[in-house]
Amino acid sequence: MKVLLPLCLLLLLGGQRSSACPHLCSCRGTQVNCSSRSLTPASLPTSFPTETTELHLHNNLLTTLPNGLLDNLPLLRSVSFHGNPWLCDCGILYLRAWLLRQSNDVTLHQGANCSSPPSLRGRLVMYLTEEEVLGTCHYWYCDLALASQVCLFVFVAVQAVLLVILILFLKRFERLSKEGRRTIEESFTAEDSLRDNLYTPLKDSSS
Repeated sequence: MKVLLPLCLLLLLGGQRSSACPHLCSCRGTQVNCSSRSLTPASLPTSFPTETTELHLHNNLLTTLPNGLLDNLPLLRSVSFHGNPWLCDCGILYLRAWLLRQSNDVTLHQGANCSSPPSLRGRLVMYLTEEEVLGTCHYWYCDLALASQVCLFVFVAVQAVLLVILILFLKRFERLSKEGRRTIEESFTAEDSLRDNLYTPLKDSSS
């Protein structure tokens, strides 16, 4: 009995959470209204009540829908998508697939239209081909590869500059060393000449 009571409480709380109206939205019966709330993909609710039959997402800032967002709404019969700047790249594939899976008894209000890229502007998301969508995708690892190539080029260029500087330094050091040795040799030669000049009068006077 003590074990069953916590389980019942958990089930009750879980049921309440599943039917709770999402934050930033308003609910009336099985209708969930999230329209005109300046919602973005990041601020969009992560789930909706499972008994939702009508969902309003129009007039927001949605460019894509998170994967799986609409999958657990078996009673959904009407969705509004218009008034959003849908970005028809790889991120739109989930919405496209969801639209294609719906039966004819689901009313999909007109408005799931591409706003970008320019080549697909105005097109209905539902009727995009995979080739058209994938053709607009810009994969992050392409940017990474390009950045790596740029970094490698900069690294090689810096190494080349350092090598040139080292060669110039060594040549200058060699030239200075030669001048130093020549100066020392000339100094020794001058001292020898001076010594010889000093010894010569002494030899002459002694003789």
